[in-house]
Amino acid sequence: HMTGGGSVLRALWLFALLDAGLLLDGGMLYPRESSSREVKELSGLWVFRADRSPSRKQGFDEAWYKQRLEETGPVIDMPVPASYNDITQDPAIRDFIGWVWYERELVVPTHWIRDDTIRVVLRVGSAHYNSIVWVNGVSVTQHEGGHLPFEAEVSDVIRKDPTGSCRITTAVNNTLTLETLPPGNIQYMNDRTRYPDGFFVQSIYFDFFNYAGIHRPVLLYTTPKAYVDDITVVTNFSDNTGLVSYIVSVKGAVTAALKVTLMDKQGHCVASSNGPFGVLKVQDVKLWWPYLTHENPGYLYSMEVRLSAADGRTTYEDVYTLPVGIRTVNVTSTQFLINNKPFYFHGVNKHEDSDIRGKGLDWPLIVKDFNLLKWLGANSFRTSHYPYAEEILQMCDRHGIVVIDESPAVGIKDIRSFGNASLSHHLIVMEELVRRDKNHASVVMWSVANEPASEMPPADYYFKTVIKHTKDLDPTRPVTFISSSNFARDKGVPYVDVICINNYFSWYHDPGHLEVILIQLNTEYENWHGKYKKPIIQSEYGADAVPGVHVDPPVMFTEEYQKIVLQNYHKVFDQKRAQYLIGELIWNFADFMTTQGVTRVVGNKKGIFTRQRQPKAAAFVLKERYWRLANETGRLPLWTKYPCSL
Repeated sequence: HMTGGGSVLRALWLFALLDAGLLLDGGMLYPRESSSREVKELSGLWVFRADRSPSRKQGFDEAWYKQRLEETGPVIDMPVPASYNDITQDPAIRDFIGWVWYERELVVPTHWIRDDTIRVVLRVGSAHYNSIVWVNGVSVTQHEGGHLPFEAEVSDVIRKDPTGSCRITTAVNNTLTLETLPPGNIQYMNDRTRYPDGFFVQSIYFDFFNYAGIHRPVLLYTTPKAYVDDITVVTNFSDNTGLVSYIVSVKGAVTAALKVTLMDKQGHCVASSNGPFGVLKVQDVKLWWPYLTHENPGYLYSMEVRLSAADGRTTYEDVYTLPVGIRTVNVTSTQFLINNKPFYFHGVNKHEDSDIRGKGLDWPLIVKDFNLLKWLGANSFRTSHYPYAEEILQMCDRHGIVVIDESPAVGIKDIRSFGNASLSHHLIVMEELVRRDKNHASVVMWSVANEPASEMPPADYYFKTVIKHTKDLDPTRPVTFISSSNFARDKGVPYVDVICINNYFSWYHDPGHLEVILIQLNTEYENWHGKYKKPIIQSEYGADAVPGVHVDPPVMFTEEYQKIVLQNYHKVFDQKRAQYLIGELIWNFADFMTTQGVTRVVGNKKGIFTRQRQPKAAAFVLKERYWRLANETGRLPLWTKYPCSL
């Protein structure tokens, strides 16, 4: 266990050294307005066109980006952020695979154009899967990967047009290959007695719909020419003193004066420092605690970084404020510790998924989901099976919801997906994920993959490399990957810090036989812990329930069956909690859409809430359990012992 500032600073130096040798250029601070920065949101209606040509390359052949999209052919309205799939009444758009084109025209503020000491940056929160972006017909960036942000400085391009007119064109392609994350495969059906000309199928190896489009906000933001490019924060505490070790990276200036100020919630300065790195010491520290473990969960300080730099012409000032939660995370062979106190995950798995908008960021939905999480008494969730929006993690920071942050490596089932090209991409994705989320107090663990086919010979080297790389990127958090039920085959497990297991006894195994759950789950736990001596999280379990379908005695797909599956699992959880089980995450928080298939009736119905966020019987079983688990810790204030207001 690390105590004192020295060891934390060592961890930070590791961060810094690794940053210097990484493939990524620069930081990815969340765009925030300040006295030196402006943000222009581009959410709303964009112009949209799918490239329906057989090759899907007509847009490139005819250079659609060189003119207004409506001049190239028929266009429709498309909201951003949103998946495009469920917006129209056209099944060809719902199931479209290939390049689609988005366009938005805007006028840039005059002072952004005239003042060449201002940097203008275009940022896309995420677009699935491959993206190419042009501004006024000039290519400014491209990005591979569907769930992480990318950006490009566009100052020079927009200044070429003194009117301030700015046309942003984005081509997005949702095709998945054996080398993408998640992987997929395209199969062409050439038998013309059975399939039409050009017919192909996108095969995927994961159980959620391959929603596509621009899923998170697009915006323009400004910084001065000399600016704060990145901040890395690592926190610790000793007795009553909080320790915030930081490194600030600056771009656009050879030398810069930095003033770093840490403020409490009331805006009072509690510590300050000068220079690009240091340790801020906070007396009478208020630690960041998870929901239901403290009367004041999710406490955040504000770290203001103020830069001043000069060249021959002018003086640059930049201000950036980062929310900081002071907390520690440690793992023993049987426990998960937050702030040196045992923490038990009682939470959910989720999806970014809802009616109409698909995976598009939607504030009403996010706030509703957090209200439901708190109603349940859930203290945690896993970002199954990809990184969620930054805005969701910011909510977790503020509300004290603990997060297992997962990469999009779900469904690695084909041996060709363990090759060097896949591995290189996986390492970059982990770098992008850690770079974006390293400062979130709510993020306590990285998950590098979900249920890979780790019995395959190349899996051992593959996951050993990915896990080591992730630990090097962030020496302060444990790393896991999610194992499927087969105990004997998981070759990546020796390298992880926490064992996460998915199994569905009496559902995918021995369907309908509730009596096997107690025996099989107990056997599984004893095998895993006996072999590896590491703490275990039940990272998925559950059963489908079609809402409103009732049968007694229970049968599969009824609300009664889902409820009794959960209750049987809970009996084993309660035995193993006293030993080495450190968490339970239900699959799933809410029903979600999947590819069409004979095992899915308009999506996966394992939610304890419907897709419209209404409770099934299982939600009340979990609510009662989670509040009881929270109360058993003995650290709850009286007013939460009886959640009558909920």
